[in-house]
Amino acid sequence: MFKKLDSGSEAHGAELSRTYADGELICREGESSAEMFVIRSGSVRVFKASPRGELDLAVLGKGDFFGEMSVLEALPRDASAQALGQAEVLVMTPGALLVRLRRDPTFAFELLRRLSGRVRSLNARLVEALSRAGEGSQREYSAALLYQAEAREPEAR
Repeated sequence: MFKKLDSGSEAHGAELSRTYADGELICREGESSAEMFVIRSGSVRVFKASPRGELDLAVLGKGDFFGEMSVLEALPRDASAQALGQAEVLVMTPGALLVRLRRDPTFAFELLRRLSGRVRSLNARLVEALSRAGEGSQREYSAALLYQAEAREPEAR
C-alpha cells in the first residue's frame, strides 16, 4: 500500500485531495482526463460497462490506486470508478506523478510492484477462463494474451 500517501502527504504541484459521497462517480469509462487517484479513506468500486450491464473489476480501499492507465498512456479511461460510502482520494496529474517519482523513488517501486501484481492476477484469471472454454474459444482468445501483443509492438514502430 502507499503508506506515505495515506499519512497526509504534502501537496506537490497538482496533487490535491477530493472527497466523494456514497455512489458518486469519480471518473467515467471513455472520458479523456489525465489524473490518477490514491485512496486516502473509504472504498472505491471500479467497473466497466458490458452488454449485460456493469461488470465489477475491483473494490479498492485505503492506499490503493486507480486511474493510472490514463496518466501513463494518455488514452481515454478504460473503466469507471464510484465511491462506496464517503471516499477521500488524492488526485495526481502527470506532472504531480513525475514530481512524486523524483522525490520518492520508493513510490515508483511500489507503483511498479502493484502493477506487476495486477498483471499476475489477470494472467491467472485469463488462464482459468481459457481452461473452462472450449478449444475453439481458446484459439479465439489467444490473440488477447499480453505477451503476444508486447512481442508484436516493436515491429509496429
